[in-house]
Amino acid sequence: MPHRHKHPAPADHEMAVSTAAPEAVPSPAEAGADMAADLTALLQKAEMEVQTLRDDFLRARAETENVRRQAREEIAKAGKFGIERFAADLLAVKDALELALTAGSASFEQLREGVALTLKQLDAAFEKARIQAIDPQGQPFDPHRHQAMQMVEADVPANTVVQVFQKGYLVHDRVLRPAMVVVAKEKTPQT
Repeated sequence: MPHRHKHPAPADHEMAVSTAAPEAVPSPAEAGADMAADLTALLQKAEMEVQTLRDDFLRARAETENVRRQAREEIAKAGKFGIERFAADLLAVKDALELALTAGSASFEQLREGVALTLKQLDAAFEKARIQAIDPQGQPFDPHRHQAMQMVEADVPANTVVQVFQKGYLVHDRVLRPAMVVVAKEKTPQT
């Protein structure tokens, strides 16, 4: 005889029959139509977002192009007119030199004083333009700032600048012209 399991009897509250109306289940056609409407709405929303993003992108790209164009124009102006202030400072030097040439009866001492004042004006113009002299007398030779014209035996350590033929110049720490120098070399032993 097979063994049968007895299930406990359901409680009274489980036995109650639902009096609510059964939930309406949409037909497959209705479900498909609702899904199509939802997808169409999502597609339209996505297309609107894409259009908005596209417009934002085009505006940003146009603004970037405008900034680039303005920067190119500013760089061109700086290159073209950047020397203007320096040139204006040099005009005073030129005027002083022309005046010295027209002074027919000036003494040597007067001409010397005029040249000294003109040099002072030129130094001021150089200082405004951040042009600095390289005068390496007694300093170690620096191939980035000095050009050795000759090497001589001297009573100073080797590779020391012993004479400056021509000063060099820097513009904003960049070599405009290297200093032309004579450099000490090691002494040859006496035999």
